[in-house]
Amino acid sequence: MHPRPASASVRVRRAESSDLDDLVALEERTFDSDRLSRAQYRRHLDSDSAQVLVASANHRRFLGTAVLFFRKGSGVARLYSLATQPEARGKGVGSALLETAAQVAGRRGCRALRLEVRLDNAVAISLYERLGFLRIGRYRRYYQDGADAWRYEKALA
Repeated sequence: MHPRPASASVRVRRAESSDLDDLVALEERTFDSDRLSRAQYRRHLDSDSAQVLVASANHRRFLGTAVLFFRKGSGVARLYSLATQPEARGKGVGSALLETAAQVAGRRGCRALRLEVRLDNAVAISLYERLGFLRIGRYRRYYQDGADAWRYEKALA
């Protein structure tokens, strides 16, 4: 996938093995539980059933990441994780990652993109709804700490 301008200063591209330290550091900084490990990221970077995207500025400043999963024979892609650096929040990084994730899923023949989000994550829920995701269900005790999750889906053109 070629880098593409997402906004004036944010670019989204497929992650490379050289991004591994940044990916793990952001994961640890962002999530208290349900984290991807270094080994999991390493596997996903080389997997046909996953794609890791990174957002950056000025060709190096690491701003965020999105992890997508694809299941053979399924027309639905899953956004497993979305994380942005605290200082980059509210600056279009999440939107850029989500827009690129939808494009990647569409190019792979998926008809929809799904995700789960904690019920108490109002900022993420607002972002997803603003970008056209619709709430389709709820999972009780979905996260390691027992928190519930909303399930969202966006139809892809």
